[in-house]
Amino acid sequence: MSKFTSAVKVLVVDDAPLIVEELCEFLEGKGYRCVPCESGYQAIKRFSEDLDIGLVLLDFHMPGMDGIALMQELQRLSGKHRVFEAIMLTGCADKQDVIKALRAGVSDYYQKPIDLNELFEGLQRQEVALQERHKNLQLGHLNQKLQYLSESIDDLYQDLDKVRRGPQAADAGGRGVADSDAVEIPAIFNQLSPRQLEVARLVGKGQTNYQIACELGITENTVKLYVSQVLRLTHMHNRTQLALALSPSGSGGRQRVTAH
Repeated sequence: MSKFTSAVKVLVVDDAPLIVEELCEFLEGKGYRCVPCESGYQAIKRFSEDLDIGLVLLDFHMPGMDGIALMQELQRLSGKHRVFEAIMLTGCADKQDVIKALRAGVSDYYQKPIDLNELFEGLQRQEVALQERHKNLQLGHLNQKLQYLSESIDDLYQDLDKVRRGPQAADAGGRGVADSDAVEIPAIFNQLSPRQLEVARLVGKGQTNYQIACELGITENTVKLYVSQVLRLTHMHNRTQLALALSPSGSGGRQRVTAH
């Protein structure tokens, strides 16, 4: 029967080398891979380099950088894309220290001398909590992607619907824009869908992606997608060239575009 080995590494931080050695030896015997550190600065470096670290044991009182400061720096490094669970170790039972640690985001704390079996059980609980946070983080990212995809598909379906109605419907839908702009569209733009052409016209009016998104009721990311498609289909290099081709005073630019 193979021995259990956790996929999560434990960062063990204490300015007392003997304590670090004892904790690592015990936890490794229980199936955890440990990363020993004897200062907050060393812990920050190891945490940044090793993405498998998800559990942190850290001493409260350490010279140079205490446990609270270390905890805050690890949180800053994690940002919104990485999660970890921390357990604080303290040599005194000062209530204010405990309150500070919990406010800083520490999940649990143990007073020295530490009961290793209790610590192991606590670490297992935090590993379960960490797995749940990982799931929530992944679901959050997936939801964002699905929302963006849904909005993009909705816009593309609107374009497809306009194309299916035929040229007359497209002309009727775009007559107001054409009348207000009164700009001759170069032939190179004929291949664009109605929505792509609509975005291109607004770029030609000098609007930003944000302004276009507000006017058309779509996301800014969807606007970026349309602009990228327009540049690719018209063989233009940037939105400045696109704007010149569609601006009322850009006849020279249109000649250069169509010549290209």
